[in-house]
Amino acid sequence: MLSKIQRATDKARSILLGIRNNPLFTVCFRSHVNMVDQSSSSKVQALYELCSNTFTPGGPPSSSAALHKLSSLMDTIRPTDVGLKEESPDDDRGHGFFGLSRLSGVARWAQPITYIDIYESESFTMCIFCFPTSSVIPLHDHPGMTVFSKVLYGSLHVKAYDWVEPTRIHESIGSGSPPVKLAKLSVDKVLTAPCGTSVLYPKSGGNIHCFTAVTPCAVLDVLTPSYREDAGRKCTYYHDYPYSPPPTGNDVVDGKNEEYAWLAEIETPDNLYMRPGLYRGPRLHV
Repeated sequence: MLSKIQRATDKARSILLGIRNNPLFTVCFRSHVNMVDQSSSSKVQALYELCSNTFTPGGPPSSSAALHKLSSLMDTIRPTDVGLKEESPDDDRGHGFFGLSRLSGVARWAQPITYIDIYESESFTMCIFCFPTSSVIPLHDHPGMTVFSKVLYGSLHVKAYDWVEPTRIHESIGSGSPPVKLAKLSVDKVLTAPCGTSVLYPKSGGNIHCFTAVTPCAVLDVLTPSYREDAGRKCTYYHDYPYSPPPTGNDVVDGKNEEYAWLAEIETPDNLYMRPGLYRGPRLHV
């Protein structure tokens, strides 16, 4: 049982990091993207076709009309359109006993986030994250990528930053701490379905963000282009420190300290516990 849980966690983490050479992932991926479509007029099919006609491996077009069209289509998608059943706000899955903290080696009181792969190519990725209450995807980035996110059901707290330009880096903010880079808070709010699609861009909109489930919730994501480490699109995790003037004593913000933070790169968190799930929505014709 322990090894199975660890393998599921590692596989889901690999998906987050954009690693596509996992044989198990390749088999599962091919098994559903090549299936004959049962409903060519489904919203998820329309989303796939719009993404295919809009995105290239270089990312989204500069046309704001194209991006607005995609957001408008995602705005109409409901849980049932992607094969999900909305979880009850009273669901207590966030306090289960199957969670595993590999850092401490003991069980922790949390169930895993479920990652559902719908489609992935070099140009874009379509996927769903299902969160139990209180589960967290830690602060991470989407380098050089544009991401469309739609909360399908439930409530999700989003805290997001963008890098301050010109770049401001300091060796540390205290004894023994790693180098840090200055970022400005872009989003700090709770999104509750039904709500509009959120869009983040490579340098704006909250490219570095953290998700915390207020209630059981699910998020439909479209990422373009997809994570690809050899192209410089590798997911990096961060820890945010409250802003304080650097040790040099030269304050670099305009007096609103609460709008800024120092971010330090960290290793992939050991307690990021995820498992792959099966896509049960309308089959794609690819």
